[in-house]
Amino acid sequence: MTVFDKLCEMVPKLRAPGGCPWDREQTHESLLPALIEEAYEVAGAARANDAANFREELGDLLLLIAMHAAIARETGAFNIDDVIREVTEKLVRRHPHVFGESDARDSGAVLKQWESIKRDEKKGDQHYLASLPGALPALMRAQKAQSKAARVNFDWAEVRDVVAKVEEELAELKNAISDADSKSIEDEIGDLLFAVVNLARKSGLDAESTLQLATDKFVARFNRLEDELRSRGKRLGDADLAELDTIWTEIKKTPNVQR
Repeated sequence: MTVFDKLCEMVPKLRAPGGCPWDREQTHESLLPALIEEAYEVAGAARANDAANFREELGDLLLLIAMHAAIARETGAFNIDDVIREVTEKLVRRHPHVFGESDARDSGAVLKQWESIKRDEKKGDQHYLASLPGALPALMRAQKAQSKAARVNFDWAEVRDVVAKVEEELAELKNAISDADSKSIEDEIGDLLFAVVNLARKSGLDAESTLQLATDKFVARFNRLEDELRSRGKRLGDADLAELDTIWTEIKKTPNVQR
């Protein structure tokens, strides 16, 4: 028996009578928040280049997959073997350049081929972007939509074109703010965010990761600001904006201080 087999046998025992009351109570719906959280923790460990934590978080994510498969097996919907079999067959179908006779060799051709095969497999709405997951985080979904559109040549020619679009959207937002039009402000902020995501993509960056780094930097600097206030015998809320801004400016001058 493989270690994977042991895991798949262990989960049903947790859910069986005499097992764990918490595990027995779980449903697909109740496990979804944990599934999403674990996926983000996997991403965090990967970005931190922390091999031990990465291994642990992958295990936690795999456990939740095994849990979902066990629950599905109880209802007769499918089991873990069905999950593995289906993804294996999908890999073969969508990699004809490896397992078939396709001559696609560079990554661009492979991605276009993948999208074409995927559209042929799916039923219902045949629009190119119909497969775009609606549950993705907004930045990630925007970049995925833009990347997919770029594969069929709907893309800006140069980065400077995207910069011009960002400036155009910012100008439109300023006009909406001047007009105090709340609906237009919402629309224009959305357009501006979408344009900035496009700028990140066109610059070879992942918008979600880039914003995470910016947020981490803000948190690190804010922590230092709080520490500085404590050294002055103050707490957050005691200092006015002028003092906070002075401290913040000094913190920003400190080179290579992120955490």
